[in-house]
Amino acid sequence: MAPRITVIGTGYLGATHAAAMAELGFEVLGLDVAPEKIEMLGRGKVPMYEPGLEELLRKHVAGLEGSTGRLRFTTSWEEVGEFGNVHFVCVNTPQKHGEYACDMSYVDAAFTSLAAVLHRPALVVGKSTVPVGSAARLARLLTELAPAGEEVELAWNPEFLREGFAVQDTLHPDRIVVGVAGERGEKLLREVYAGPVGEGTPFVVTDYPTAELVKTAANSFLATKISFINAMAEVCEAADGDVVKLAEAIGHDDRIGKKFLRAGVGFGGGCLPKDIRAFMARAGELGVDQALTFLREVDSINMRRRAHMVELAREAVGGSFLGQRVAVLGATFKPDSDDVRDSPALNVAGQIHLQGGQVTVYDPKGMENARRLFPTLAYAESALEACRGARVVLHLTEWGEFRELDPKEIGAVASDQHIIDGRNALDAAAWRDAGWTFRAMGRPRA
Repeated sequence: MAPRITVIGTGYLGATHAAAMAELGFEVLGLDVAPEKIEMLGRGKVPMYEPGLEELLRKHVAGLEGSTGRLRFTTSWEEVGEFGNVHFVCVNTPQKHGEYACDMSYVDAAFTSLAAVLHRPALVVGKSTVPVGSAARLARLLTELAPAGEEVELAWNPEFLREGFAVQDTLHPDRIVVGVAGERGEKLLREVYAGPVGEGTPFVVTDYPTAELVKTAANSFLATKISFINAMAEVCEAADGDVVKLAEAIGHDDRIGKKFLRAGVGFGGGCLPKDIRAFMARAGELGVDQALTFLREVDSINMRRRAHMVELAREAVGGSFLGQRVAVLGATFKPDSDDVRDSPALNVAGQIHLQGGQVTVYDPKGMENARRLFPTLAYAESALEACRGARVVLHLTEWGEFRELDPKEIGAVASDQHIIDGRNALDAAAWRDAGWTFRAMGRPRA
């Protein structure tokens, strides 16, 4: 008999995982403590923008016309305990306020509530990004609190979702990592992931600590690669070099590769910044903080890029933002998402606003979330309107829509033709040919 799956926490990770498990053919029950979120998901709607996710939900949510009915949602822990024998925990681990360490309170609360309703053998699978050592502690907690005791087993199965590609990454992952304590957990997870494994996805079996480390190690490496090319951008600007050509040249080396070598305003979002900081905090607790000292500079380089963009913008408007109109194209931390958490674009916009600039922001998908986070900024309904009357235009999120802008059309409404490309994604020649003064981070002025 196929496993019946529950998903605890229906945010970005959980909603995607639940829909994907239904797509793979399983009966799935999703739980969240927020009734309004459950009500929305029950209508086949999602509280975030993720390409393809809403369509996948509507395909499987029970009660919707034409759906398979394999996916339901609830707020009842008792229903979860009765329904499932494989329980995926997908709750958030945000950064603690005023600290580098991550906040484990949501994970601990979820495990405690779930354990209380486990009256028969079950596999609990953690997918949240947690400090190494957490799984062993949570395994003990399950044994102590679950009525089924030692018949409840824990596995750790880190997620590797990229926002904008989450559905693809769940259904067709580049690897599946499972940290297990026994053969039963491995066997059940091989059954759950039989589809992707059958397509050739590697299935990596590890112990708990290694599985916990995989996600933070991967994100730390990616962050390091991004900050490395941004450090090279600083050197290129000082030496009048071209970081785009530099990245192209070193990217042809198979040992280095081309991905994540796009210099610009830096990384943000809900994963990379918090994960590398939590990794540093945990290393300190383990007494090996010197092993990750380099991540402090990775973080520092990343934050410096935002300050540098502000300086370039100040220079473009004549040395002071007071009373100057500034257009910011982009609010999300990356394209194909509505996520504005730790967004470099909004951070730059906020800094300029605090220094007296009249900032107007436009983003194809992130406007509602941006307004909620930065209500004092001005917002426009289009890129053209955002640029109207602007002394300088800042391109800070790499949406395809912005690459298609007509420089002449924008130039007709802007006060001055100054543009700074914070993502090294625009056609510099096209903007310069249209009469714009074009700057990009790490590239020659002309």
